[in-house]
Amino acid sequence: MEEEVGVVKPKNGGGRLCSLCNQRRPALKRPKTLEQICKECFYTVFEEEIHRVIVDNQLFKPGERIAIGASGGKDSTVLAYVMSELNRRHNYGLDLFLLSVDEGITGYRDDSLETVKRNEIQYGLPLKVVSYKDLYGWTMDEIVKIIGLKNNCTFCGVFRRQALDRGAALLKVDKLVTGHNADDIAETVLLNILRGDIARLSRCTSITTGEEGPIPRCKPFKYTYEKEIVIYPCHLSNLDQLFTYAYFKRLDYFSTECIYSPNAYRGFAREFIKDLERLRPRAILDIIKSGEDFRISTSTKMPEQGTCERCGYISSQKWCKACVLLDGLNRGLPKLGIGRSRGPNGDRQREMKQSNGTRNIQSKQCGTLDF
Repeated sequence: MEEEVGVVKPKNGGGRLCSLCNQRRPALKRPKTLEQICKECFYTVFEEEIHRVIVDNQLFKPGERIAIGASGGKDSTVLAYVMSELNRRHNYGLDLFLLSVDEGITGYRDDSLETVKRNEIQYGLPLKVVSYKDLYGWTMDEIVKIIGLKNNCTFCGVFRRQALDRGAALLKVDKLVTGHNADDIAETVLLNILRGDIARLSRCTSITTGEEGPIPRCKPFKYTYEKEIVIYPCHLSNLDQLFTYAYFKRLDYFSTECIYSPNAYRGFAREFIKDLERLRPRAILDIIKSGEDFRISTSTKMPEQGTCERCGYISSQKWCKACVLLDGLNRGLPKLGIGRSRGPNGDRQREMKQSNGTRNIQSKQCGTLDF
């Protein structure tokens, strides 16, 4: 029977040694390699692997301004710390900034933003916060009161993506980096297959996306397991503890999940991925590799990228998804933009014709910054 990943069991006749340095006792078993290593070697391989991903994929150029998407959670906090360390150690020559989005979720985002503000001081990185209220005139608390818990993640995901781009534009950065890890990318591959979303499936494993848009996004954690970032149990001195990069480094992060996400569709994919990982740890990397190797048939019609007629944001329709959702909220039709449109223009355009579009154009645009 395969030994549980991440649990290091000491031998009866004395402790085994780290498989890399052969000097110190192991602190964890890596899920990708099953090596039992000490925490000092873990620091080295964890950071060096991310450095190799950055260098091999040529993610940055000296002198670039880089915004780090910072939520205060485990992934973005470790990303901010590692980016800051690697930038200094390897002389990347980057100007780093923290960028946070305040969705307006009482008891969740207000608390996590306090963590980000502490990170700003701890890492010496300037912080910019943009809010849904300022950009869209709504908070997620207000949206959930109207839409309920079933489809609220649709609104938040669309608004958050655009809010990050708008914040990055305000900072005048060249690229935006996010803390999406290997688990996240494997989940996205699975979700796009389940949804039959060929357009997103063709690009979801790319380490850099959005190059056709206002600001490219990079994922330095593309091959980094979530367990290694934070959820990594190991066995030392007969005590079960959480020993991870964030734990070892004593990083200050916010660990509470969003109060509005229990019913998110992604959650089911996440549980499935974790079940696969328990059976076969390399399953996560294998799913990513499968996503990378997908080839879209030349006969498949892909959406053409354009710009939103209303706000100037990238869109394959006349209006971007954020404008459609916001228009529905402002008109008292919050479900107007949920789900797929049935034709090139969809139900939204038919609704617009009926109201002659007058009220739509006068309602608040999706963001106060034009692209």
